[in-house]
Amino acid sequence: MYSGGFYPFPDAETKWAWWARHIYFNRFVDPPRDVYARLLSLVRDKDYFVITTNVDHQFQRAGFDKKRLFYTQGDYGLFQRENGYAGETIDNEPWVMAAMEAQGFVRDGHGEFRVPDGGGIKMRIPHELIPAFPDGGAVAMNLRSDDSFAEGEGWHAASAAYSDFLRRHEGTRTLFLELGVGDNTPVIIKYPFWSMTDSEERAKYACVSRRDAWAPRQIADKAICVAGDIGDVLGELERPDV
Repeated sequence: MYSGGFYPFPDAETKWAWWARHIYFNRFVDPPRDVYARLLSLVRDKDYFVITTNVDHQFQRAGFDKKRLFYTQGDYGLFQRENGYAGETIDNEPWVMAAMEAQGFVRDGHGEFRVPDGGGIKMRIPHELIPAFPDGGAVAMNLRSDDSFAEGEGWHAASAAYSDFLRRHEGTRTLFLELGVGDNTPVIIKYPFWSMTDSEERAKYACVSRRDAWAPRQIADKAICVAGDIGDVLGELERPDV
């Protein structure tokens, strides 16, 4: 699904039909497993903050406090100006739902879109459904891919909240818990977590990942690294004997 965002679609009607599906199934449908809910149950009563490079807003869908979230790379639920002008963004949910219906998807008893019996799904949307700003300006996804990414008002508020959280917890017992962070964008979460664990005497670092569960030598005595499935590990933490 990620690589599809870079595909050279033959026309705008096909491109935005694909993006409607991509946004819908990533942003407006609950995940098939309860990993986020399990994580929330473990931190709900603690002074936590979430920084994530995910853009699907599943933390919010699971009930995490929006004021304790910083989604650094954007939001599938927002459109921005094509050139990122002035950080302006608009909610795209109404458009997504209309574009899904225009392709022939139908809602089931739970209100989720499904392929109808017999198929018949269209691969394009009508030209008049190509998304645009109210003034006719071209839109792009609010995803960080180059310098045109729009850091809107919500983005800056979340960034400030994260910075304030780190400032308030300097010198305290803090766990930097890294879940599923790979080597694609390590400068956002992984490297800062290592650095803060090293510099903060009372800090600990923990990571869970199928492939990238490790820590540098300088924080080895303050680190716990688990190679495995995040859902399985969180399930083990919920056991009463742990």
